[in-house]
Amino acid sequence: MLSGILLDARNCNSRDGVTGALICRHDIYLQLLEGPEAKVKATSDRISQDDRHIGMKTLVSKRVPERVFGDWAMLHDPAKTWIWTEKEIADGIIDRVTLKDLTEVFESLAEKAKD
Repeated sequence: MLSGILLDARNCNSRDGVTGALICRHDIYLQLLEGPEAKVKATSDRISQDDRHIGMKTLVSKRVPERVFGDWAMLHDPAKTWIWTEKEIADGIIDRVTLKDLTEVFESLAEKAKD
């Protein structure tokens, strides 16, 4: 199922000028979307209506001066070096995470992807 989601995301994002990254593990999925505001909103709306996605919530929505994942229609990271443990996820860390924490996670991923 994940490969189908990634294929759809890459196709739609390329068409719409949206870039981003998907971090996934069996217990958590985090996605960052970048691009024109209307296109990002339309993408988010499309994702929320897709029955392959459940419990979706927007953690942050803000304008940024430049894209972090401008070279990727949708970078996939299987979270092999994930900083949160399964216990932290189960204990609800995602509800307590700060903008700084999320930014650091995705910026670190972007740096690793460039190597």
